[in-house]
Amino acid sequence: MTTDLRPLTLARRAREVAIACGNAAYDCIAPYSPGSTYPEYPFGAEQVGPQLNGAYDTVRESLHLLGLDADRFGTPAWNPLGELVRPGDTVVLKPNFVRDFRETHAGLDDCVITHGAVLRASADFVYIALQGRGRLIIADAPQNDADFDRIREINCLAALQDFYAQHAQLPLEVYDLRPECAQKVDGVIVGHRKLSGDPQGYTHVNLGLHSEFAEVNRFCDRLYGSEYDMGELYRHHHDETHEYLISKTVLAADVVISVPKLKTHKKVGLTVNLKNLVGINGNKNWLPHHREGTPSEGGDQFADDAVKRKVERAAVTRFKQLFPLLGPLRPLVAGPIKALGKRVFGDTNTDTIRSGNWYGNDTCWRMSLDLNRILVYADADGNLHDQPVRRFFSLVDGIVGGEGNGPLDPTARAAGLILAGFNPVAVDLACARLMGFDHLKIPILHRALAEHPFPLTSFAFAEVSAHSNNSEFGRALAAFAGPTFQFAPHFGWRGHIELSEEACEAGAVA
Repeated sequence: MTTDLRPLTLARRAREVAIACGNAAYDCIAPYSPGSTYPEYPFGAEQVGPQLNGAYDTVRESLHLLGLDADRFGTPAWNPLGELVRPGDTVVLKPNFVRDFRETHAGLDDCVITHGAVLRASADFVYIALQGRGRLIIADAPQNDADFDRIREINCLAALQDFYAQHAQLPLEVYDLRPECAQKVDGVIVGHRKLSGDPQGYTHVNLGLHSEFAEVNRFCDRLYGSEYDMGELYRHHHDETHEYLISKTVLAADVVISVPKLKTHKKVGLTVNLKNLVGINGNKNWLPHHREGTPSEGGDQFADDAVKRKVERAAVTRFKQLFPLLGPLRPLVAGPIKALGKRVFGDTNTDTIRSGNWYGNDTCWRMSLDLNRILVYADADGNLHDQPVRRFFSLVDGIVGGEGNGPLDPTARAAGLILAGFNPVAVDLACARLMGFDHLKIPILHRALAEHPFPLTSFAFAEVSAHSNNSEFGRALAAFAGPTFQFAPHFGWRGHIELSEEACEAGAVA
C-alpha cells in the first residue's frame, strides 16, 4: 500500500509564505493571457496575449518561490499546484468581490475587488493540476448591495469564461452565492430583490460552544448584522447556538483557493484571507458585525461613552423599528433622513466612528474566525470533524492594494505584490507586516494563533518564514527590518495598529 504523504507536506509548508514582487499595475487586457510562452502554459503558444502580463508573471513567480514541483520548473511538465489539486477535484476560487463602487471616489482604481488578471492566472494553474477532469469555479457572496453583473463587467469575467469555453476541456463556472440583494438609497435599505443564489443551496453549520462568540454569550442580544432585524441574527447566535448559512458549493469543494485583495478594513484592521470568508455565507444578516451600544454598555458600536453616542443609538434604534413601516415611501425619505443623520451625528466615511468601525471592535474578528474554522473542518453536510476536510491555498492580489477607508472606500496603493501560501493565518501575518501593521494589535490575527479545539495554525508567529525575489523579504517575518510599505490605516485604527519605531528598528515583533 502506498502512503499519501501530501498531508505531511502541506502541514510542513503551512508556515511558509511566498512574497513575489513585480509590476505594480495590471498592464494587460482581457482575457488576461500571459504575454510570454511559458513551457507549462496549457493552451499553446497561439493563445499567448498580445502584450506583457505582469500579474500573470507575478502569480507564477509566487508559486516558483514556494518551491512547488521544483524539479520540473521550466519544463512543460511543471505542475506547481499538483500536490494540492488532484484530477477530478472540485476547486473553488474565492475572490473578494465585495462591491462594485466606492462611497466617495469615482471608479474603483483597481483597489477594491480582486482583479480578473490574478483570477485568470490562478485558474490556469488549477487547470493544469486538474488535467481536464473536475470542476473549476469562481464564487463569492458580495456585500448585500453589490451589483454582481457590474462586478462581472469590471473584471471581464465573461471574457475569461468565453476563453475557457473555447480552449479548455472544462468550463470556468462563476456564481453569485447570495440568495437576495438589498436595494439601498444613500446606504439605507429600502427593499430586497431575490437572486438565484447558490445552485447547490446552503447548509446550516453550528459551531456551538466552539464559536468565538461563546465567551461573550451574555452580549448576544446586542449583536448587529447587516439588516435592521436584529431578532433574525439573535435566533442564530445565542447560548449554545452559533450558526452560519454556508454555501454548499463551497462545502462540496475539495480545494478552496482564496484570492483576496490586499486592503485595510474598518472593523478588523485588514482584510486578506481571514476576513475574505464572509463571502462563503449566504445570508449576510447571520454575520455579526458589531454589538450595539457604547463600551460601558457591553457594546462596540462606538468608541466612547459620550452622551451624543447614546442619543444616536436611541435615535437609530427607533428609526430601524419605524422605517420598514413606511412601505413605498422608503425610497423617497431615505436620502433626506440619511443627510440629516450625517449633519447631526457625523459622517462615518470621513471622521466619525460608528457601527464598530474602530480598533475596539470585539465582534467582527470572532465571526471571521468562526467562518475559517467552518471552511477547514465542516464537511458537505455541515458536520464538524476533528481533522481538516478540505485543502486550502491562498494567492493574494496586492498588485494594487487599498489603504485608508477600506474595505469599501479605500485609496489605491500600488504595491506590486502577490503573496502565496497554504495557511491563511501565515499569509495574513505576512500581509500585515508588509503593510506596516503589528499583528499583536489586531485581534483577527493574534487570536487566530491561539489554541482551539478546531485550530487554524500549528505554529507561532516566530516560525513563519517568507521566500521572496526581494532580498529584504526573504527571511522569517520576525526578522523583517524597517516599516516596509506603511499602508495608511482606516481612521478608526490610526495610531492603534501600526508597528512601533522600536519594533521596526529591532527587526522583530514577539
